[in-house]
Amino acid sequence: MAEQKGFTLWFTGLSGSGKTTLAKAVEQALRKRGLKVERLDGDIVRRSLTRDLGFSKEDRDKNIERVTFVAKLLTRNGVATLCSFISPYREVRARSRAEIGNFVEVYCECPLETCIERDVKGLYKKAINGEIENFTGISDPYEPPENPEIVVHTGSETVEESTAIILRRLAELGYIEPELTGAVVYSAEEETEVEERLRALGYI
Repeated sequence: MAEQKGFTLWFTGLSGSGKTTLAKAVEQALRKRGLKVERLDGDIVRRSLTRDLGFSKEDRDKNIERVTFVAKLLTRNGVATLCSFISPYREVRARSRAEIGNFVEVYCECPLETCIERDVKGLYKKAINGEIENFTGISDPYEPPENPEIVVHTGSETVEESTAIILRRLAELGYIEPELTGAVVYSAEEETEVEERLRALGYI
């Protein structure tokens, strides 16, 4: 097996667009391939690395700055690093891209209405009611990527479909080995039927 090539997969999108859910699915898929993987997301990071920061634009930019530094070190050491952050500003994401190097931007495109419907924490409702300031998508802007390497439409695709799109693109970019294609997958019933036919013909 070839030496693993480090890269950062950067999931960006509105709160509720499925960034963390998708990152977990991709993480599992990459681990099954035997790759070294680390996952960083907002909740994890804010409990440790950036718990001193608030949610002003300056603090959010500082949050991403610290995450970028960690992702750069992991990537440099051959780790597949999955980062899930709203990271609403193009300029900040561009700085992360420049610093990390092997940077793959994944835009989790999802209608705001769908994100609001999925909001189990009730954050959108509070933001709409003015209880939370600087909330991305409501009282603060989100700047969609202009040229992301990957776009997944998480409002209409299943997690499995979006994961497959990401893995296929990572293979195209040369970060992971492509999966073998053309293999025929049989159900248990079909396997039994084939086995019985071969036995009847004397092959087994």
